[in-house]
Amino acid sequence: MSGTLGVRMADGTEFDVGPGEVSMLTPGHDAWVVGDEPVTVIDWGGAHTWAKSDGG
Repeated sequence: MSGTLGVRMADGTEFDVGPGEVSMLTPGHDAWVVGDEPVTVIDWGGAHTWAKSDGG
């Protein structure tokens, strides 16, 4: 939504996520603000498993 987020995954892969981009950050990552603009994001944490059947 605004700003740029720098990300380092557990395997050492690094990338930036900016406004209008979508990413999936799995456990074991580190993230920081790139530059001076505050980062505003929407966190859909858990949304990919929300409507899954429990098998019953």
